[in-house]
Amino acid sequence: MKKLIAILSLILLTGTAVSAQEKEQAKQIIEVKGVCEMCKKRIEKAALDVKGVRSADWSIADQQLTVYLNPKKTTGKEVQEAIAKAGHDTKTVKATDEAYNNLHGCCKYER
Repeated sequence: MKKLIAILSLILLTGTAVSAQEKEQAKQIIEVKGVCEMCKKRIEKAALDVKGVRSADWSIADQQLTVYLNPKKTTGKEVQEAIAKAGHDTKTVKATDEAYNNLHGCCKYER
């Protein structure tokens, strides 16, 4: 009987911990300039390399990056800065000319 109570307590505590982690996630949608699948990989990798970003998915069609992040560890601005360093403009953070010029020819978007 004690084992059963201990197991049930553990299950309840685990469920509470998972719920708390889910609450620490924030969804952000960020406009990011790009053109192709290579851009998609680069943009998503730049976002995922930011500590606190749980997932990132960039849509070629609508030029939007959907990011789930932990707001205690990072901000949308930090994600945008990482993407700009990779050579892609966001609505509020622009890539340097040097970063943009380092993009592959097919990845050059209209600035």
